[in-house]
Amino acid sequence: MTHQAHSYHMVDPSPWPLTGAAAALLMTSGLAMWFHYGTLVLLNAGMFVMLLTTLQWWRDVVREGTFQGHHTKLVQQGLRYGMILFITSEIFFFLGFFWAFYHSSLAPTPELGGQWPPSGITPMNPFEVPLLNTAVLLASGVTITWAHHAIMEGWRKEAIQGLSLTILLGMYFTLLQALEYAEASFTLADATYGSTFFVATGFHGLHVIIGTTFILTCLARQMMFHFTTAHHFGFEAAAWYWHFVDVVWLLLYISIYWWGS
Repeated sequence: MTHQAHSYHMVDPSPWPLTGAAAALLMTSGLAMWFHYGTLVLLNAGMFVMLLTTLQWWRDVVREGTFQGHHTKLVQQGLRYGMILFITSEIFFFLGFFWAFYHSSLAPTPELGGQWPPSGITPMNPFEVPLLNTAVLLASGVTITWAHHAIMEGWRKEAIQGLSLTILLGMYFTLLQALEYAEASFTLADATYGSTFFVATGFHGLHVIIGTTFILTCLARQMMFHFTTAHHFGFEAAAWYWHFVDVVWLLLYISIYWWGS
């Protein structure tokens, strides 16, 4: 940073936004091809390119912030604002799903039998697997908070334990939700109830998988001594994201599983 008279980070030219956009195009086109023609070639190609882009982009950001010293306090402040705006956009993303659910459930149409859940739908018992999943996610919120405090205090072993437990709980949640989907008595094609249920809970499940990957990356970085007591925003971003996922699940549980049943 000694060759410049300001504390901003002027990012070097990077190919990863272009390859990321190409991967997104391949994945969306691949999904359409899979739905209509049953072929997975484009989808698999998109997922492969996205995986490579993610690994190399994250590698570059870690290198810039940890080894090259580009993440000054001013840059970290900008990263914090960016993460806050990203989570805000995610809030509005899920708001659309909640809007669709309440719009359909508070005034069910005659085509749904004039009732909610619609005629012929047997909803899941909110006090079985969904309640267990709620306890699992709440526990993961505790473990990631424990890891956060351990990093701030410089307790490396405790931070690794907290991150590892959070990852295990996130994987357990995903497994439980997959089993719940497999045993559901209705499908995505079952009118408004099926579509709102699976789209809302499915996208939340995707966010859990993304968050688990995020925290797994933080665990690897913690084991390689990347985080210090004053310089660990990569972890903070993951923790904010995970707490957001927790809150969304609580709202999903109360709205769709409990009230909606």
